[in-house]
Amino acid sequence: MNRFAMLELERWRSREGKKPLLIRGARQVGKTWLMREFGRTSYRDSLYVNFDGNRAMGELFSSDMDVRRILTGLELYSGKKIDPRHTLIIFDEVQEAPRALSSLKYFNEEAPEYQIICAGSLLGVALHGGESFPVGKVEFLDLYPMSFAEFMTATGNERYVQLLSNRDFEMARTFRQIYIDSLKYYYFVGGLPEVVESFALKRDFNEAREIQRGILDAYEQDFSKHAPHDAVPRVRMLWNSVPSQLARENKKFIYGLVRKGARAREYEEAMLWLTDCGLLHKVHRVTRPSVPLGAYEDLKAFKLFLLDVGLLSCLARLGQDALLDGASAFREFKGALTEQYVLQQLMTIKNLGAYYWTNDRGGAEVDFVVSDGNAVVPVEAKAEVNLKAKSLASYREKFNPALSVRTSMADYSDEGLLLNLPLYAIEFLGAIISDKRVTNL
Repeated sequence: MNRFAMLELERWRSREGKKPLLIRGARQVGKTWLMREFGRTSYRDSLYVNFDGNRAMGELFSSDMDVRRILTGLELYSGKKIDPRHTLIIFDEVQEAPRALSSLKYFNEEAPEYQIICAGSLLGVALHGGESFPVGKVEFLDLYPMSFAEFMTATGNERYVQLLSNRDFEMARTFRQIYIDSLKYYYFVGGLPEVVESFALKRDFNEAREIQRGILDAYEQDFSKHAPHDAVPRVRMLWNSVPSQLARENKKFIYGLVRKGARAREYEEAMLWLTDCGLLHKVHRVTRPSVPLGAYEDLKAFKLFLLDVGLLSCLARLGQDALLDGASAFREFKGALTEQYVLQQLMTIKNLGAYYWTNDRGGAEVDFVVSDGNAVVPVEAKAEVNLKAKSLASYREKFNPALSVRTSMADYSDEGLLLNLPLYAIEFLGAIISDKRVTNL
């Protein structure tokens, strides 16, 4: 596996004055592998502690926050001497030991020379627990499922990823069918590392689907084990409603599709739990596409997406033939998968917030509106090569943006104010926006 997040970890390692690092991400996105591989390849030694069911380590942190005492306990537990310059300390499932999470404050203040990296599948939930979180004393890294470029790299197509990275779209057009075939595979397989690894080795779609079903079953078990007891039925209903929500032409979330007569207040806790776990992404409508987008957020109107396009196709029970051969039964859901895919790639772009826009009457909708803090860019997502986009045209006429993007199966073309970007290249939108800004200076 080649995770681009490894570059972020290397930057963290080489930075002076760094703080302990917390990796946030849903279960099964590869946090444990990433931390252990980082320790193996970038340090002389690493000390790994998993707090899930680890009574001894839980007790070590249950007493005072004497950093030297804790370090001695870690050395006794691991049988290793900790060299602050060359040993990476790894805390996994750290949400199971809230006091260990609190200890990061003291490591940062009293022993900043020690290098500590932490992760937890339910870390987002733990951060709401009120257990003396070390605000301002840690750094964060968000980890998502493997992006399309990471998927192509894992499946032996790294040289084609390099063309996109270099923005050599003329050459990429020559190999467009390779990108399109890989994209269809990605819609089915998704980006969860265990599924990608299996598919890369065996090219077995049935086995990939079985692994996805196992992951979905594990999530269901998490609902029962970790979600607030009273909220578990609503968590399940909300989770299972996402495919039908996205299948609608207007993908705005409707509580009535979860359960007839359902009200927002009944599902607030369930939705917060699922988003805190990283299993759902909430994309809000903006009333006006201006910087900063968050200032124009409509809190009552939003879309919900799953963390992974492969899980969405699995949860929707889409078969291999429908996805890969373009069966007619799949056509109505193709738009849902396309938006899920685009949002999933946008999430991997650092500091690029994603929203969507509709006019007040709801007659025009732009799938995504993104901003890097300097400019607002509308992004219209099309499942095929059809470039007709009435809503985007309405948006452009109303707001006159410096750059608009249509992403589809069509080839790359730059019309100045309007960019046609292939779906397989949407992951590089952030770099393209930066290129455009530099060119226009």
